[in-house]
Amino acid sequence: MDRLGTGLQRESADVDGSSNSVMNFGEGDAHLLAESALHSAIPRQLLALKEIDVLYDDQYQALWSYMRPDGRPSFTPTMLADFENWQKFISEGFGPGKVPLRYLILGSRAPGVFCFGGDLELFHRLIRDQDRDALVHYGHRCCAILHRNIATLDIPMLTIGLVEGTALGGGFEALLSFDYIIAERGATFGLPEVMFGLFPGMGAHALLSRKVGSAVADRLIVSNQTYSAEEMYDLGIVQHLAENGEGLNAARDFIKKSDRRHAGLVNARKATKTVWNLELAELNRITELWADAALQLREQDLKVMSRLTSAQQRLADAA
Repeated sequence: MDRLGTGLQRESADVDGSSNSVMNFGEGDAHLLAESALHSAIPRQLLALKEIDVLYDDQYQALWSYMRPDGRPSFTPTMLADFENWQKFISEGFGPGKVPLRYLILGSRAPGVFCFGGDLELFHRLIRDQDRDALVHYGHRCCAILHRNIATLDIPMLTIGLVEGTALGGGFEALLSFDYIIAERGATFGLPEVMFGLFPGMGAHALLSRKVGSAVADRLIVSNQTYSAEEMYDLGIVQHLAENGEGLNAARDFIKKSDRRHAGLVNARKATKTVWNLELAELNRITELWADAALQLREQDLKVMSRLTSAQQRLADAA
């Protein structure tokens, strides 16, 4: 974490203004002045998110982001709010004519977990209350975040999902919106919604069908199986495998090897997404079907959902 740690310290100093008061720029140091201006241009709010840590690496123009959940590592409303602001501040502060950004990486600080996905505790309560509007609102927020990530926030960059643990449900769906997934061999993936009579409603159908075909997508969605990183690699969903504990280094190596080919890779991914022709309206329609299905769950389904929520909470507490 040497480079990342240095980047964080420099950002923090620039944000509070202290670095400019101690830096003396002499003749030939114009590049240092320019670099300082770039760092101070990073939106302060981006570095002050409650549940996402953000670090900027100026050498490779990479923004490293790590989910740092308060409680269960799931997409709670507060986590969603952080992701909305994360995207907003990146769009405002980075890109051509702003702070340069070539790579955007998302990982997790939760030990052994990338993300458990949707907020099952919230779903349970909203289903009990038969609150379709709130379920749809939650789903639409997720879809908007997903769709903006697919479009790389209209910045010519590559997005990388770094998986060092378990990615379930919406956590798996979120990863599907990244250009590349780098996973440690011990990482696992799954879509457990069928356990309690539901289906993944925020991107899995649309993205898996485009990536691996509708038949394989259906198998993954209804199987209720946990898949290894190697199995996801064989399907082409994970692009790079890393040994356990080496995910960060693997991501760094990928960035170094990709830097010379950056423009070609960015535009190749853009061409792929042009072929996908995935509109936000399609994602929203699917999440509305998901909300309708949720309201039809039986008591026994809700009990299974509650047990899964408790199991996730125990894992989070133990970590």
